[in-house]
Order: sequence, then structure tokens, then C-alpha cells
Amino acid sequence: MRTDSLNKVIDDFSRLSLSDKEYLAEIIEKQLIEAKREAIARRAKKAIANLKKGKISRGTVKDLYRDLELA
Repeated sequence: MRTDSLNKVIDDFSRLSLSDKEYLAEIIEKQLIEAKREAIARRAKKAIANLKKGKISRGTVKDLYRDLELA
């Protein structure tokens, strides 16, 4: 978002009544939660795809240290 657009949103927000500010904040919070949920789902799908392709390995912390020592 461009700075001037963001400044307009902030300015418009400051002119709202308290109840409208609270309502808008609630909507924004819910949208942010949903955006985070979608990002997690995308990362999970990518991780599953990488697991199926054999691009990742599984093991214990001990296995990880052993692999790091070999690198």
C-alpha cells in the first residue's frame, strides 16, 4: 500500500465515532486472523508437498546434529 493511501485510511479512521472505530478494529482483527490462517495453510501444503517429493528428512534432534556434523 502506498504511503499516501495509508495516511488517508488513518485520517479517515481518526474521524470515525468511537463505536465505528471499535467495529472497524474488530473487522480488521478478524481479517488479519483469517489472512494468517491462510498463510499457515499454504505453508502446510508446501511442507506436505516437499515431504512427498522427498525434499525434507525426518528424525530426532540427535539425527539433526549428526547431519550437521557431516556437512
